[in-house]
Amino acid sequence: MTQVTERGTPLPAAPRAAAGRRRSPAAAACVLGGAVAAGLGLGFLAVLVIVLWISSPYPDSGPGGALHLAAGLWLLAHGTELVRYDTLSGVPAPVGMIPLLLVALPALLMRRAARLGSASGDGGDGDEVLPASAVFSAVTCGYLSVGSLATVYAAAGPMPADPLSAAWHVPLVAVLAAAGGVWAAKGRPVGPLPHWVPGAVRRAAARPRYPLALRAGAAGALVLLGGGALLVGASLAWHAAEVQASFLALTGVWSGRFAVLLLSLALLPNAMVWGAAYSLGPGFALGAGATATPLGFAGSPALPRFPLLAALPPEGPGTLLTCATTGVPLLAGLAVGWFAVRRAREVSYKETALTAALGALVCALLLAGLAAASSGPLGSRGLASFGPVWWAVGGAAFAWTLLPAVPVAVAVHSWRNRPARQADALAPDADDEWHDSGVRELRWEALRRAAGALVPDLPQDPPRARAQAPAPAEPVPAPAEPVPAEAEPVPAAASKPPRRLTVVTGIHLDLTPAPVPPPTAPTAPTAPTAQAETTPRPLVAPVAGARVLPRRKPQD
Repeated sequence: MTQVTERGTPLPAAPRAAAGRRRSPAAAACVLGGAVAAGLGLGFLAVLVIVLWISSPYPDSGPGGALHLAAGLWLLAHGTELVRYDTLSGVPAPVGMIPLLLVALPALLMRRAARLGSASGDGGDGDEVLPASAVFSAVTCGYLSVGSLATVYAAAGPMPADPLSAAWHVPLVAVLAAAGGVWAAKGRPVGPLPHWVPGAVRRAAARPRYPLALRAGAAGALVLLGGGALLVGASLAWHAAEVQASFLALTGVWSGRFAVLLLSLALLPNAMVWGAAYSLGPGFALGAGATATPLGFAGSPALPRFPLLAALPPEGPGTLLTCATTGVPLLAGLAVGWFAVRRAREVSYKETALTAALGALVCALLLAGLAAASSGPLGSRGLASFGPVWWAVGGAAFAWTLLPAVPVAVAVHSWRNRPARQADALAPDADDEWHDSGVRELRWEALRRAAGALVPDLPQDPPRARAQAPAPAEPVPAPAEPVPAEAEPVPAAASKPPRRLTVVTGIHLDLTPAPVPPPTAPTAPTAPTAQAETTPRPLVAPVAGARVLPRRKPQD
């Protein structure tokens, strides 16, 4: 027993096992949270589809078909391509255009599940906090398990999902949303890159130009999207009659019109991206051989009736009004240049121009990604290509924003540093006037002469004594003598001991010299001179605001 207590036992293994047992419920809760997030998205769409199916006077299928359609819509919200088999031609028609507003539903639910999983353990009462990687993995596994079941279930419906498309679209949305939720739960930390990243990349990413470039690129993309939304709204208002006629002609029952309205709202972000692509120049495709650009509407597309499609510009060459839409990317370039300037004087013009160029590149990448997400096929043959071309939109965005961003950034940088540079240029002249002309010495001498005995000079050794002992340790106090009025200015090189002055706040400052009381200790008699007996006049008039008292000799 003594050997066991002295040499120790493998008892710490039991707490580790207990910690593992305590950690498993938290990990299971995270897995359950991911599954619940996927189930909530499926349930929301299922309820919506069931309500529309019940209210429809002519349902095409039973409740099973409605639930299969809801599962297909949930997969479509992740970017999965659906396939429609019941076509007039008998050829399967892919449906790959994603309503971007619908993507927000699974993304927000997954992000919320990741945040709740990260905040579940607080470390109290033996509860161990899960690391961020464990929360991320557990929530993602729970979500993907439900996603795989939904893919299998939707395969028996009227619009099954493409398995290959679902195999990478659903995990992509889940991973991005879970990573954002865990990062937000940890306080949005922005630290150095991991150690497995090359050192050159980590050092480059630590420079302040990259956060500025991200901010400038995001600002440019927001300006482009805002301009696109403005163009869509103006076009809908301009073609209000056609839009209303298209909306009423699709269906005559309120449930169908409500479904069309919901679909139009879900496609509004797509329309914003299309408007931004239209203002950039490449425009968007409306099927095979049909393209809408500011220079004109080429081709004759076979478009279905839909309210948003009724607001397209008319066919034919462009007008001055359509060409005026190119002012939107110019405003985006100005925004990129404005936000690319850092408020620091040590930043060079080259650094500012490079930051603006990187901001234009970030804006181009964002627009290219949004263009790729907002486009897709709506069928086969004539509707196989629908929406903007991502690489053309990205190239146009980079060119349009780069041209005005760089000169604007350089001009703003020069303007912000202009007052500081003028002050730096005037500083040497001001120093020369102050020091070289002797103004400071003359003013100090005039102040000393005006103060008179109020600021007495400390006794100085004769020249011979100073030559013998250049640095005395303790100066011997001596009576102060009044300064003659005709005394010459003291050279700047002569060093004097510091003077002590007592200032007391009052109501009057009298610079008239007061007589100094004679010292108590006997001193060697000196021959009085005429100049010493004369009392100097004050050089300045009395000033109100303070009162200066003469220094008193401490009592023995």
